Amino acid sequence: MSPWSKRTLITEAGEAVEAICPVIISASRSTDIPGCYADWFVHRFLDKGYLVWMNPFDRRPTYVAFDKVRAIVFWTKDPSPMLPYLDRLDERGVNYYFQFTLNDYEDKGYEPNVPPLRDRVRTFLELSERIGKGRVVWRFDPVVLAEGLGPNSILERMQRIGDMVHAHTERMVISFVDLRAYRRLAARAGKAGIREPSREEMERIASGLAEMNEDWGLELMTCGEEVSLAKYGVRRGRCIDGDLLLSLFPEDKELARFLERHNRKDRGQRKACGCIESKDIGGYSTCPHLCEYCYANSSRELVIKNVASHDRERYGETITGAVPAFSNERTRQTRLSV
Repeated sequence: MSPWSKRTLITEAGEAVEAICPVIISASRSTDIPGCYADWFVHRFLDKGYLVWMNPFDRRPTYVAFDKVRAIVFWTKDPSPMLPYLDRLDERGVNYYFQFTLNDYEDKGYEPNVPPLRDRVRTFLELSERIGKGRVVWRFDPVVLAEGLGPNSILERMQRIGDMVHAHTERMVISFVDLRAYRRLAARAGKAGIREPSREEMERIASGLAEMNEDWGLELMTCGEEVSLAKYGVRRGRCIDGDLLLSLFPEDKELARFLERHNRKDRGQRKACGCIESKDIGGYSTCPHLCEYCYANSSRELVIKNVASHDRERYGETITGAVPAFSNERTRQTRLSV
C-alpha cells in the first residue's frame, strides 16, 4: 500500500485530476535531473507545484503534487546547474541531500558528456562547503572492469579521488556493474569492452578500499549488491535512507512523524536495494551523459529524441514536454469533475 495521500489537482489546462502527494522525492535514479534538467525541476517544483511522471512500461501518467514534500534525494554526476537554485529550495523549507557520482573513467571515455574530473571535484567541494559534508554522499558507481582496468587500477582511481574529497563527505557508496540483468546494456557495454567483476575481484576492491579508508574514516556502503562485503567494513546501504534523513534534519517533526511509520524498505525496488519508499520523478532514456554502462538509456537515438522533445517545451508537465495525447485518453478514468 502506497504511503502517499492523494488530492484533486487543477492542471495548467484547467482540468481536475487525481494527484499523489509524496513526502520523499527521488530525483532521480533514471536520469541526472540536477545536471541536465535543473531549471525544469525548479520550475515544476517551486513555480507550478506539480509534474507528470510517465510510467515507462505502460506510458500512463501519474500526477505528482509537491505540497507535502519534506525531503528530496538528488542523484547526479554534475550538480553545478542546480547550485544557483539551492537558496530557493532552502527558502521553501525542503530538506535535501545529494548522491554525487564521482568516477574516474576519463581515459576510457565511458562517460563522454560529463565535465572533466577536475571540474567535478571542484563542484563536489563547493557543494559540500555550501550545504555540509553530511549531505553530499560520494558514489564511485558503478565499478566496471575492462582490459587495462583491473582491480588495482580501480583502487588507484578511487584513491586519487578519495584523497581530494574525503574531508568533504562522510559516506562513500560503491556498486558493481550488472550486465546480466539488462540485455541491451550488455550488448552496448560489451562493445565498449566493459565487463563485470568476479566475486574475487569484488573482494579485492573492497579489501583495498578498506585499507585506504583507514586514512579517510568514511562510512563505506554498497548499493543494490547481493554480495556481502561486511568483513571489509563495507555494509549494505540505503541510498534513500530514512535514518540519514533523521540525523541530517532532526528539527523536521513532520518528516520524523512520517518516518516513524514508513522507515522501511521500498518493496517496489529490487531485492538487494535497501532504499525506503520515495517517488522517483525522472524518465528513462533522457540522460544526455550517455554513459556506456547506463541501464536507464535504451539507445543513443532515443535519448537524442527525448532531449530534443524537452528542449522544444523546456518547462512542460513531463520531463520530455507535454503529456502525450494518447496518455490523456487512456487515463480519463482518473479525471475528476471540478
